[in-house]
Amino acid sequence: MGIHYDYKSTRGAKAMEKQAKREKKLAERRAKRAAKDGSDKQKGETKMHDISKTITLEDLTNPEKDK
Repeated sequence: MGIHYDYKSTRGAKAMEKQAKREKKLAERRAKRAAKDGSDKQKGETKMHDISKTITLEDLTNPEKDK
């Protein structure tokens, strides 16, 4: 009988704990997704070649040249 007697008195506290747990998980997922999206955006940004200059073979083949 103890479990049934205790149910209604602790129902609100248990519901609040579950809600907090759900919100914590959701926040972690959002943070993880934001970190993943941020890293993709940084990788996606490449420096463009100056349009006014002509592209030479040196520009295309030299891996150590920083643009």
